[in-house]
Amino acid sequence: MEPRSGCPINAAVEVLGDRWSLLVLRDVIFGDRRYFRALLTGSIEGIASNILADRLVRLLDAGILTRGTAVRGQRARYSLTEAGIQTLPIIYALGNWGLDWRPGSDELRSRQQLMRDEGPEFLEELMDELRVRHLGAPPKPHDGPSPLERLDAAYASAAGQEHAD
Repeated sequence: MEPRSGCPINAAVEVLGDRWSLLVLRDVIFGDRRYFRALLTGSIEGIASNILADRLVRLLDAGILTRGTAVRGQRARYSLTEAGIQTLPIIYALGNWGLDWRPGSDELRSRQQLMRDEGPEFLEELMDELRVRHLGAPPKPHDGPSPLERLDAAYASAAGQEHAD
């Protein structure tokens, strides 16, 4: 897919700048949704199946995702490429802007707040964990829960608080 111009911002926006692509990546990264049905039913924004199919093709064509081969009766699994993993800082920056300037529920803001509180090292650890899950990289040693486990715990804690109120 050739961009309309040689501008790197334009080239990135052509792949990631529509209404759904970053949300699909969010769900792959943070929700570990790697199958079409999981992405479709797990979308809190209610993505339509034809839109999801189109965005997956776009992300595949752009080299952001890969699609495993599925034999008859099996589902194809989507995985992030290194380019896909490198979208995490973009998603993080957008989330920080959203924390500062847009309203939302504590439950849905909790993961972003944790990433902000933990800082750049956390993002690097999370990207390393994504490389293990999606690229088969060897895990790096670390103490305590993994970044995705910590994000899940922050969400669960906020969900418990929100439902207790």
